[in-house]
Amino acid sequence: MIAIIDYKVGNLGSIRNMFKKIGIDSAITDDAATIAAAPRLVLPGVGAFDRGMEALHDSGLIPLLERRVLAERVPILGICLGMQLMARRSEEGARPGLGWIDAEVVRFRPADAALKVPHMGWNRIVPTRECALMRNLPEQPRFYFVHSYHVRCRDDDDVIATTPYGETFHSAFHRANVWGVQFHPEKSHKFGMGLLRNFAAWSPAC
Repeated sequence: MIAIIDYKVGNLGSIRNMFKKIGIDSAITDDAATIAAAPRLVLPGVGAFDRGMEALHDSGLIPLLERRVLAERVPILGICLGMQLMARRSEEGARPGLGWIDAEVVRFRPADAALKVPHMGWNRIVPTRECALMRNLPEQPRFYFVHSYHVRCRDDDDVIATTPYGETFHSAFHRANVWGVQFHPEKSHKFGMGLLRNFAAWSPAC
């Protein structure tokens, strides 16, 4: 069972519905016992960075999540704001992030005025290395994005996909058991289904 962390930020129902569609058992939960027992986790989120970190702190779940992710090495997938919260900091706010990935979150500043912010709609991702999350997907799959800020990893080895939007930004990362995607797999039809299946099937032996 995949625990979708409920800290009152984001559209969690669509993630659960996508897992249901592909036959993967999941639950939206803020219950500590459920999260402590789950074999893998999803950290969703939409909205502003500081509000997301405040909501996580208010939930009281951060110590449990850090134990599960950093000590027990449980696989976790951050989606959109959930990915950004895994970084150290964001230009969008003053609160520190979780710091699970050596990265910062920066605002789009496109030189081309025709490129609107937020970056919204379908765009391709370009895998930068072989990765279990992208297994059996097309060479450059398309996913749905809605965001004004994006993650910038300090270590290129953490980057597993980039996306062009005026600049080339880091749209997915992976280190050990921690995964993050800036796009919304739950809104990305067959490509999102494939990616979520891969996450559900992944193990360190893969």
